[in-house]
Amino acid sequence: MTQALRSSPPDVPSTLLGGLSPAQFMRRHWQKKPLLIRAAMPGFQPLLSRAQLFELAGQDAVESRLIVQQGAGWTLRQGPLSRSKLPPLKQPGWTMLLQGVDQHLDAAHELLQQFRFVPDARLDDLMISWASDGGGVGPHFDSYDVFLLQATGQRHWRIGRQTDFSLQPDVPLKILSQFDPEEEHLLGPGDMLYLPPRWAHDGVAVGGDCSTYSIGFRAPQRGGLAGELLQRMADELQDETLYRDPRQPATANPAAMPVALRDFAVDALQRLLADRRSLACALGEVMTEPKPRIWFDEASGSWAPGALRLDRRTRMMYDEHHVFINGESFRAGGADARLMRALADRRSLAEREVKQASEDAKSLLQDWFEAGWLHPTLNP
Repeated sequence: MTQALRSSPPDVPSTLLGGLSPAQFMRRHWQKKPLLIRAAMPGFQPLLSRAQLFELAGQDAVESRLIVQQGAGWTLRQGPLSRSKLPPLKQPGWTMLLQGVDQHLDAAHELLQQFRFVPDARLDDLMISWASDGGGVGPHFDSYDVFLLQATGQRHWRIGRQTDFSLQPDVPLKILSQFDPEEEHLLGPGDMLYLPPRWAHDGVAVGGDCSTYSIGFRAPQRGGLAGELLQRMADELQDETLYRDPRQPATANPAAMPVALRDFAVDALQRLLADRRSLACALGEVMTEPKPRIWFDEASGSWAPGALRLDRRTRMMYDEHHVFINGESFRAGGADARLMRALADRRSLAEREVKQASEDAKSLLQDWFEAGWLHPTLNP
């Protein structure tokens, strides 16, 4: 297991980033150009053995996929994947993908904490791929940033800027029709490659027993985000004003849309978007909404105010006036707001901090404990 490390302070050089500080990395590389980092995690040990990975792939709650390449053909099977459904280990050209491993394994969640020099609103999940010799998913591109950390074995990467994003037809994967790599790199355990969005890449396992950890980031699509925000804001809207048209004349064109009704609709949307507080709440709720297949176990014991930590599945963020947690929003100010922001940033609170909290804050923490969103900890 790796040690549970936190991200480096913004201006401190980091081995994880090849000697760059997080601030330098964000200025020079983030969404701009790739970065190859040798020994980003020296002595790195995989979080799960091969047998444990295969066992995880067989669980209903885990999103898994099996990709097999035979000649020029590709097959894709969705999980759960029992061991009997997987090809023999010595069969070349197959890959197993496990999505969102950080939601199921504390060690994977801790690994993600090292990348929190990027806002939590952008950090997504940890995917683990295991491949036999020659295994991969073909040349493709992602619409989001990704760090590719080699855990076991070796993987040969070809990368390049892409101008033609057309895909191969009749293939169950999004494989590029044309791929012209500019660089090639062979990564071993502890090496890492950062790629900005839309940089094409093709990784092929060399020698088998190859596992790669992909640290992916969220990139909300503008139309989709707008739809989610409007839906949440509309659900909370208390305006029951009805459309009225006392001056509507008789018409010879009954199918024509009334201009007044169109203006009424425009006014409704403008009023909705003008409510900045409602918009802020909706954004925080959307960005902290738990992923599908995620649920929390309600607490079985009691909680006495003391040191605590957020559950690995809990998403918690804040803005100037609110605290957001697992799709809910709370108005916060003063000392309570500072306490909740500390909890969101550090994902833990010391016993002293909890005991000094107001009764309202303690009541809220109690509710979150009972919901399974946070847990007591023995750490000071």
